[in-house]
Amino acid sequence: RADKLALADTSPHTPAFDTVTMGGGNAQKSAKARADKLAKAQKASKGSQLESNAKAMNIQCKVCMQTFLCTMTEAKLKEHSDNKHPKNDFYQCFPHLKA
Repeated sequence: RADKLALADTSPHTPAFDTVTMGGGNAQKSAKARADKLAKAQKASKGSQLESNAKAMNIQCKVCMQTFLCTMTEAKLKEHSDNKHPKNDFYQCFPHLKA
């Protein structure tokens, strides 16, 4: 009988052992949810949008050297040319748009 008691005390099913390894309560679920949310937020925010916007600024006025996004329409560029450089021709500001 002593052998059986000694064996039972080292068993992983003793009450002291169960409280250490068992989990799944609300605190554990909340901690896992917080960790998952933090990991998702870090994964989503890999870089700033400012970096990609700076790379997309590839249209440049040759008179004042102001840069514009590559999606800028020719009408908006003409507006810049007319307002900022009324003495200069549109194609002096943006020679790469000359047809």
